[in-house]
Amino acid sequence: MIEPDIKEFWSDHPCGDNVFGAPGGDQRQDYEEFFSRYDAAKYRLESHIPACLDGLGVLGRRVLEIGLGQGSEAEQLIRRGARWTGVDLTGTAVRRTGTRLALRGLPYDGLHRASVLDLPFPDRSFDLVFSHGVLHHVPDIRRAQREIRRVLKPGGELVVMLYARWSLNYLVSIGLLRRMVLLAAHPVARLGGLPHPKGLLGDHLENARRLGLARYLRMGTFIHSNTDGPHNPYAQVYDVRRVRRDFPDFDVRHAEKHFLHAPPLPVHGLGSGKALGWHLWVRLTPRAR
Repeated sequence: MIEPDIKEFWSDHPCGDNVFGAPGGDQRQDYEEFFSRYDAAKYRLESHIPACLDGLGVLGRRVLEIGLGQGSEAEQLIRRGARWTGVDLTGTAVRRTGTRLALRGLPYDGLHRASVLDLPFPDRSFDLVFSHGVLHHVPDIRRAQREIRRVLKPGGELVVMLYARWSLNYLVSIGLLRRMVLLAAHPVARLGGLPHPKGLLGDHLENARRLGLARYLRMGTFIHSNTDGPHNPYAQVYDVRRVRRDFPDFDVRHAEKHFLHAPPLPVHGLGSGKALGWHLWVRLTPRAR
């Protein structure tokens, strides 16, 4: 898996566009209305995020955010007093975040299109690095964490949200239900004269045809296509043990889970997600050298 494939996917599928559609044009009101709708839906669904951000204590600290999406967390961090700088692999996310911050009149230190594998900053530039739902899409995570370690000041902190391995979504929805549906649909789809299914199921069946059903259903392959859509090129899931393995330049200081999410199961709002949540928030500090 190479970085250009990941860049192309996220350029073509920005977070939230599959739900709300892209902003309708270049007019100020189009973007303002889009960002307002997006934020309202996001923080209604992921209501834990504001409190988690409150707990970071970013006031007056130099904060680097890696991976920007629609700029929601950028705005939240700046409103909490962070001296914020952002980077994203895609021009789409950089442009939309810049538009959001300009519309809201929010100050920031920098905004760059750049890779986490080659951050355009001097050593020891930031007090805190924050990345929400991004680093589990980076195949060369060891190199990424070395770069993050390089730009952090002594005593700095890395805060990440990673998809959780010990979650209802991974263990039951992805690991069991979705594979069972695909296993049942695959022989039916191969019968002659029947129309090919459309939508998500059709896309998954096409992946199975291209890779072979047995190979596609292996969890090491299936996970890539079951976090952010069937065309997503790369994704991983984490527990604390794997965090320690993939972030060897850091010590894990705290980890907790949030967000009970396991489509197609109707579990939203049924619990806090502390036990089987999909979002694993981890706070790490650079390991002493």
